[in-house]
Amino acid sequence: MSSKFVQLHNHSEYSMLDGAARLKDMVARSEELGMMALGVTDHGNMFGAYEFYKAARNSPVKPIIGLEAYLTPKTHRSERKRVQWGDGTGDDVSAKGAYTHMTIWAEDTAGMHNLFRLSSMSSLEGFFYKPRADRELLNRYARGLIATTGCPSGEVQTYLRLGQYNEAIASAAEFRDIFGANNFYVELMDHGLEIENKVRDGLLRIAKDLNLPLVATNDSHYVRAEDAEDHDTLLCVSSGSNKDTPNRFKFDGNGYYLRPPEEMLALFADVPEACSNTLAIAERCNISFAEGTGTYMPQFPVPEGETETSWFMKEVRTGLDKRFRGQVPEYAVKQAEYEEEVIIGKGYAGYFLVVADFINWAKRNGIRVGPGRGSGAGSMCAYAMGITDLDPVPHGLIFERFLNPERPSMPDFDVDFDDRRRGEVIRYVTEKYGDDRVCQIVTYGTIKAKQAIKDSGRVLGMPFSLGEKITKAYTPPVQGKDVPIADVFNPEHERYGEGTEFRELYESDPDVKRVVDTARGIEGLKRQWGVHAAGVIMSSAPLMDVIPIMKREQDGQIITQFDYPSCEALGLVKMDFLGLRNLTILDDAVRNVKINRGVELDLDVLRRDMTDRAAYDLLASGETLGVFQLDGGGLRSLLKLMRPDNFEDISATIALYRPGPMGADSHTNYALRKTGRQKVEPIHPELAEPLADILDTTYGLIVYQEQIQQIAQRVAGYSLGQADLLRRAMGKKKKEVLEAEFKPFSEGMRERGFSESAINKLWEIMVPFAAYAFNKAHSAAYGVVSYWTAYLKANYPAEYMAALLESVKSDKDKTALYLGECRRMGIRVLPPDVNTSEGMFTPVGTDIRYGLAAIRNVGDNVVRGIVEARTERGPAADFNAFLDQVPLVVCNKRVIESLIKAGAFDLMGHTRRGLMECFERRVDEVIDLKRNQANGQDDLFGDFGSTEKIAAAPVPDLPEWDKRVRLGFEREMLGLYVSDHPLQGLEHILAAQRDLSIGELRADDGPRDGMVSIAGMITQVVRKQTKNGDLWAIATVEDLESAIEVLLFPKVYATVAASLATDTVVRIKGRIRTKDESLEMTGQEVTFPDVSEGPSGPLVIQLPAVRCTPAVVEQLRHVLRAHPGPTEVRVRLVSATSGAKVWKLDEGLRVAPSRPLMADLKALLGPSCVSA
Repeated sequence: MSSKFVQLHNHSEYSMLDGAARLKDMVARSEELGMMALGVTDHGNMFGAYEFYKAARNSPVKPIIGLEAYLTPKTHRSERKRVQWGDGTGDDVSAKGAYTHMTIWAEDTAGMHNLFRLSSMSSLEGFFYKPRADRELLNRYARGLIATTGCPSGEVQTYLRLGQYNEAIASAAEFRDIFGANNFYVELMDHGLEIENKVRDGLLRIAKDLNLPLVATNDSHYVRAEDAEDHDTLLCVSSGSNKDTPNRFKFDGNGYYLRPPEEMLALFADVPEACSNTLAIAERCNISFAEGTGTYMPQFPVPEGETETSWFMKEVRTGLDKRFRGQVPEYAVKQAEYEEEVIIGKGYAGYFLVVADFINWAKRNGIRVGPGRGSGAGSMCAYAMGITDLDPVPHGLIFERFLNPERPSMPDFDVDFDDRRRGEVIRYVTEKYGDDRVCQIVTYGTIKAKQAIKDSGRVLGMPFSLGEKITKAYTPPVQGKDVPIADVFNPEHERYGEGTEFRELYESDPDVKRVVDTARGIEGLKRQWGVHAAGVIMSSAPLMDVIPIMKREQDGQIITQFDYPSCEALGLVKMDFLGLRNLTILDDAVRNVKINRGVELDLDVLRRDMTDRAAYDLLASGETLGVFQLDGGGLRSLLKLMRPDNFEDISATIALYRPGPMGADSHTNYALRKTGRQKVEPIHPELAEPLADILDTTYGLIVYQEQIQQIAQRVAGYSLGQADLLRRAMGKKKKEVLEAEFKPFSEGMRERGFSESAINKLWEIMVPFAAYAFNKAHSAAYGVVSYWTAYLKANYPAEYMAALLESVKSDKDKTALYLGECRRMGIRVLPPDVNTSEGMFTPVGTDIRYGLAAIRNVGDNVVRGIVEARTERGPAADFNAFLDQVPLVVCNKRVIESLIKAGAFDLMGHTRRGLMECFERRVDEVIDLKRNQANGQDDLFGDFGSTEKIAAAPVPDLPEWDKRVRLGFEREMLGLYVSDHPLQGLEHILAAQRDLSIGELRADDGPRDGMVSIAGMITQVVRKQTKNGDLWAIATVEDLESAIEVLLFPKVYATVAASLATDTVVRIKGRIRTKDESLEMTGQEVTFPDVSEGPSGPLVIQLPAVRCTPAVVEQLRHVLRAHPGPTEVRVRLVSATSGAKVWKLDEGLRVAPSRPLMADLKALLGPSCVSA
């Protein structure tokens, strides 16, 4: 060691919201100060251990892996109670008696793994506010560890502060005996604190009495002295305080940084051995991590007499025979044999067996599994074993894109499961492979630029509006990727030009400058840990032998302490178990079809023949709301332009509707070329024939990554593995890399006789496309799900829309959107009904019945009670019969009131108003009866009188509420309008007044900045007051698709205050922007359209499909044109075989409803063609 002291007690950013030291900065500063060893001892966790090891490996600084552990106050770790050793003041056990502290370092690699186990068990078994170890764990894992008395919150120091020297020396002696005489040190600190000075003499006395060595540390929490302000800001963020909050949590004293050796030597001049002992400890500590690829691949339990390799090969052969129903084509055999060689050679046979096992278990147990996701769909072996469901060869999917034989690569199957049942699959693998070998993966959240700015503004006590002003001007993220603050000021950065407004604000406003400069100090620091959304580690060895793990207290979930890149580097393997809502929808829709139509649908059969004309007609119409991956507004426009008629078009649409291809207008070019409105031209005349079979399906355009690989193989002689490396290199867009790759590519083309112009032209096109060309294996596999959903929507609309509504029942905006789609499709969504509704949305013929569980105040136990009573005793004849037969849990006044207002008794013939008049009295009567029955009093007194029931009073026959009141209550109970909508029939007025619907505005691909006009009905007005006393309001505006809150600030509000009321149709022009990932609109102009002339609803004409002949259609057109007006006209075609379909007629055929019109229609089509 070149210095006479090294820092051993240091907290990195992984001591979350307490440590402000970034690991690379710590290592660099330690080297700069001549300290060639550095310890990291984060609070209660080992999160940063491997990252620290990697950061130090590239420098001369030796990494010393440590932990500032929490210990129980001499209790067993399972005891979750506080213990006081004194009077309970600040000198007593920290955290009001919950734990003490101890500093521990790993002397060797075995010791490091014992430290991992100690940390893991502290979390799994000892958590009480913090993960705590007890004496038992210390004894169990002491080998290879060096420990100290710790910081002022240590057990020994606590006894000393309380004046209990005998207890203090007894504890120190016990720890010495646990760790060994040469492995336990008395730790000294000096930050100028009374709490340290108070115990200094006692610590020195203990060291002398027990002959314990001393060690000096500095408890650093940041890297340089000037970082103290940044650290203090972080503490304010952690505690929710401002800098000027009285008595807030902060660090007293000074020097919590990586102090130079000379400062430490001066501080501890009276005990120089305390400094020299840091070098002795550093010399003793030598650790390493065993890195590898797939070292701990989970092992599949194969039948006796088999190996993983032999069983894998047998499973592939069996699977191929099953997939191709005994007629296995030569291409499949050849491809599978090639893949087997690569998979077995890389040692991944067991991996394929494990993945196939849990996927096929899920399928056998009725859990819907996706057809594939990502590049894994390119494997024939995966297809044979049931891992994926798309034959890769006919679809042009490439195995080398998944597993490249020419570079080290881990297989990585991402598997989608029914969102509701994903947990069952994880539970299956946990039970099969052992809960000590399976766990989920930690993630670390960092403080991003915008959040750092907002936090800094709050900490500095600045107005909330200032933080909003700064973040609004800040360069927005693209595809979730933020621009760091430093790069906004870096002229070399590719997005520098977008930060002009932000930089001008920074230069012109001192408060903005102060906030941004404060934000720089905390940006990028770790903020909190979370759990990976899908990743699950499966290991052949117990996880605690490899990495530290922990338990999430909320649900007991076991999680790694290292993130996935670290786990992978250490040889662990991740499987992705994803929950996909659309698989839940598909499962419900298929079940709905069976219940409602008696048809058994097999999605696997549909996958084998994806040619249904109705599905492609639906896609070509652009009416794809609710179709997987294809329901955005822009996508619907693209589909109309493209008019897809085969599966390749679905795959291409998914691949092309992304920022890169759209930036090059590839999506439009594809659509125009497909429909013959743009000429299909080869990249270069010389390449027309060689690339025909590769590019013909995409009309001469490069759409997929696989095409780049195939092109390099075809014209430059690359293997597919080499071509994958070329594709990756192109995607990096680094000049020196591209130049290096161009040489062999161009030489390969020259050898095959291509001219320089052909070579250069192809390269110029391939390079930019490689950066954003999509993985066809993913788009094709997801395209299957898109096809399934389109097929169901086109052929089984009520069943599919019921499943779709069920999937979003907790999202009011989405529910409203899909209810609007049902109205457009002519599907009636009926109010809930106690005699026919289930808990879920269910199809009833060509209609959909609202689910009981969606009603406010109606819980699952109530739904279960209603359904069970109905199953046992049949539908209730009237309201009184219903109350008689349902269990006591249903007879709750709030529940019954909610059912009435939601319309759940409408089909019994009662009016909602009549029920509201009597329900409380009837509930009181029936509750007493049911309680007596429950207590057996009916039997007790049964012999003393008549067994006849007292007849309940009939429900009053009162006229129904008017439409407005009825719908208002319906909305109150269901969150939206169901049986009707006040805006029904005013669509043409709304369309004329707005730029786009609220549904289009809120869509994922809707505008996120700028001025727009919306139109709809005000459903809520919340009036507020500024600090100056000015009134303003938040108005909720709803149309037939969705709703949005609009802020009306004082100036605008004052002009419309008197007219602003619920149920008023309004047009608002205003500015929209994204705030905290949600859409916000600020109104700037409010007007009230005249709807007095508007129709009450669309005119629906019912017509048997067999009568829909050209002659009748022409006569109908003549009748409608004779009565022009504002009302939309729809025709409902009813077929005995395919149900009902509703067609919206051309805008030019709107009518003025009148008796003469009705008479003309009935004369032409019969008396039942219209309801009026």
